[in-house]
Amino acid sequence: MSRAERRLPVLITLLVGLMLSIMPLPDSAEPFRPDWLALLLIFWAMQLPRSWSVGTAWIVGVVLDVSYGTLLGQHAVALCVIVFITVRFHLLMRVFPLSQLTLTVFALLALYQFILFWINGVAGVTAPSITYWAPVITGTLLWPFFHMFLSGIRFRPSSGA
Repeated sequence: MSRAERRLPVLITLLVGLMLSIMPLPDSAEPFRPDWLALLLIFWAMQLPRSWSVGTAWIVGVVLDVSYGTLLGQHAVALCVIVFITVRFHLLMRVFPLSQLTLTVFALLALYQFILFWINGVAGVTAPSITYWAPVITGTLLWPFFHMFLSGIRFRPSSGA
């Protein structure tokens, strides 16, 4: 299997994650949108840390900043921090039971939102607290299903002829 074919599942999931992130939702559901790209980057950095790491997080973050129209680099910095932590501890995280991994993802998502909150505070951008903390809860609740689904589509080398 060629290098491009191995990268295809990750690129497709990141594209779908970007579409889910910018897709319009009703005003009442908008604050509860999970951070799809943060979840995807945590998963892929944990599973394939040599291929999908901080550089990928920076590029995805800048694309997310441009599509949201936020401060340029805001999401990029926050995603780079959580992906760096994930890559640093990926061997430990991969052996966690799903419940402990879910709590770890909760902490990473909370850190991601805190960094966004802090950057917006420094820049003088105000937003209701629910817009920062509701995605942490929804992302944490979705993580077990998300992890099981992505584990099923992850590239696995074939052993047969």
